[in-house]
Amino acid sequence: MTFNFNNKKALIRVDFNVPLNDSFEVTDHTRILAALPTIKKVLSDGGSVILMSHLGRPKDGPTEKYSLKHVLPELKKHLGIDIKFADDCIGEAAYQLSKDLKPGEVLLLENLRFYKQEEKGDIEFAKKLSLHGNVYVNDAFGTAHRAHASTAVIAQFFAGNKTFGFCIEGELNSINKVLNGAEKPFTAIMGGAKVSDKIIILQQLINKADNIIIGGGMAFTFVKALGGSIGKSLVEEDRLQTAIDILEEAKQKNVKIFIPVDAVVADEFSNNANTLHTPINSIPDGWMGLDIGNESQLKFGEVIANSKTILWNGPMGVFEMSKFEAGTKAVAEAICEATSKGAFSLIGGGDSVAAINKYQLADKVSYVSTGGGALLEYIEAGTLPGISAILEK
Repeated sequence: MTFNFNNKKALIRVDFNVPLNDSFEVTDHTRILAALPTIKKVLSDGGSVILMSHLGRPKDGPTEKYSLKHVLPELKKHLGIDIKFADDCIGEAAYQLSKDLKPGEVLLLENLRFYKQEEKGDIEFAKKLSLHGNVYVNDAFGTAHRAHASTAVIAQFFAGNKTFGFCIEGELNSINKVLNGAEKPFTAIMGGAKVSDKIIILQQLINKADNIIIGGGMAFTFVKALGGSIGKSLVEEDRLQTAIDILEEAKQKNVKIFIPVDAVVADEFSNNANTLHTPINSIPDGWMGLDIGNESQLKFGEVIANSKTILWNGPMGVFEMSKFEAGTKAVAEAICEATSKGAFSLIGGGDSVAAINKYQLADKVSYVSTGGGALLEYIEAGTLPGISAILEK
């Protein structure tokens, strides 16, 4: 980001949609940390900062539970300065605060989604927000796939004075490195529950990757499509042909797809369930697969170890339960090992990021994406509303 913010009022769209506990304390500060470099750049240039974000999904206007004032202590702690707070994002009191803001000062506006116009992409609401600053910075990658007022519509009011922040720049550089400049072999690891959520991205990756590893609940749709017995494991019956089509297309394009060969199965969806270790294509009736088994871990680990570029989206099993976390943890550790030997690794998607953070491995991979849905949609579509809005002249 080369923009000079001296004497400018930078209106920055950040992603402070952070988890809070019952005492309204921030329990994961990843997204706050991601916004700091951009905020500090504006302040060090001699500018002032007006921050806007959403938090949660408030349904009926202002709600205590979703107030961004709960983020203030964490933000103050990391910035080391006092932060002003407007208990509204538009309105006279908020405008007076932004008008009086001096270079080096920071103002946080109240939750954008307290107004339904935000999610509707209302142009008049976007115009009202734009009055807070004379430069617009989008640094919220996690919401860049939404055509909301503060992410896509607002940019038109800042011709020549709009830019990306460091967080979005880092995201775009990492994704483009994986998709357009990937050193071979390129391995994509896809997990999660449903094939239907990942069809388009799988089709895109077949044109880019050398290897695709499939784990998580979606693996059972592939196993059943190939004639396996999966007990009462998660399956999308209406996607069996889709799974066959994906395998066939990969074969034609010489892309290797790796499906688990064994599974840890349980008699109920619980950490207290009875468990067995079985081949993945012969799971007994009444049992469900909740993690990949040891052989699959070893095989996937070999593929990852021989990769130069790695994209990971989605866990291998129900890693939130200790009985079914071994597969996800093994994949995470294999990615870290490959990274230490020179591979480039991009971790994207909420559950993959949660896993990397759970095992305290975030500093051992190349890049951890702040946007799950946004990352997938960018790979699928090649752009996002919040990205193209900045790029348009």
